[in-house]
Amino acid sequence: MNIHEYQGKQILKSYGVAIQEGIVADTADGAVEAANELSKQTGTKFFVIKAQIHAGGRGKGGGVKLAKSIEEVKDVAGRILGMTLVTHQTGPEGKVVHKVLVAEDVYYPGPTETKEFYMSVLLDRQRGENVIMYSTEGGMDIEDVAAKTPERIYKEHVSTDVGLQGFQARRIAFNLGLDGDAFKAMTKFVASLYNAYLGTDSSMFEINPVLKTSDNKIIAVDAKVNLDDNALYRHPDFEAMRDLNEEDPLETESKKYNLNFVHLDGNVGCMVNGAGLAMATMDMIKLSGGEPANFLDVGGTANATTVEAGFRIILEEPNVKAILVNIFGGIVRCDRVAQGIVDAYKSIGDIRVPIIVRLQGTNAEEARKIIDESGLKVYPATLLSEAAALVTQVLN
Repeated sequence: MNIHEYQGKQILKSYGVAIQEGIVADTADGAVEAANELSKQTGTKFFVIKAQIHAGGRGKGGGVKLAKSIEEVKDVAGRILGMTLVTHQTGPEGKVVHKVLVAEDVYYPGPTETKEFYMSVLLDRQRGENVIMYSTEGGMDIEDVAAKTPERIYKEHVSTDVGLQGFQARRIAFNLGLDGDAFKAMTKFVASLYNAYLGTDSSMFEINPVLKTSDNKIIAVDAKVNLDDNALYRHPDFEAMRDLNEEDPLETESKKYNLNFVHLDGNVGCMVNGAGLAMATMDMIKLSGGEPANFLDVGGTANATTVEAGFRIILEEPNVKAILVNIFGGIVRCDRVAQGIVDAYKSIGDIRVPIIVRLQGTNAEEARKIIDESGLKVYPATLLSEAAALVTQVLN
């Protein structure tokens, strides 16, 4: 589950990570109130107005602006709120900005120069260890750094048996070229960041940039956080952080029925049980000349209700020209799936796209009988290759 920058910073702060302070607002007038309050708390005179969407690249897309007075805050926030922000991570359709973070200015003059770093914590699945990735080249163009100068990206693997050690935090600070107070602040920052990652059962923490201020403080200026959906039961307070405006409505709807659904851009809807079979089915659709419109795994507990829900979700996508149901009955019973198809037809009404059904395994014969006796316009198939051929036929 992705969360907003301001929410990620709240989590970081609760674990002792120094952050760029800010207050969230959803109106221009609210942004002015936030600026006034922030000025009282921090003494800042300049304000950074930052669009809150679940995507990176906001600065390049025009979603991060500096207001040099409280008077400017209303104008800047008003222009960002409601805009469709397009970045390299949103795709061409972009995302509408519903909230802004009014943040303090942390690039103030001082005895030393400011310096931006990059840092993230995530799981290295190949090694089965957490890894802290970091670079001296922080800021908006970290992707270019990784592509063109990968030697500037450092990795510090952390043993799951002993955890992050002090010497590792010091090595990170040393590799970043720090000394004195900044060196000490960075070692504390790294330890606190890693504790936040572990304590929240997150999939990823990405801080870009981590800033060394002109007076040698180390703070998180941004926070991109992905919380592990499978661990949310351990953190019931995190559920309130979910922003449905930022999520695909079809994927949100699928979660109500415990369906594993991913929205794609193709023209053939898929309903399958098992992730591996779903991937194979998507491959067959592409080989047959179609494009998958979704990944939908109904799992091993599929019944008539979940199958009907799956049909409704697939049919919400106007690009769908056909639906392929491919079920191998092991735990799931094929007759239940067949009944779900019949119920969906009767409940939804006029389904105008052709449906290809391949049901094999437990109670497959009973399922075929249910489909045949329903009188519905369904294309049956025994082999996956036959189903793929039928996809080609109905699309042409």
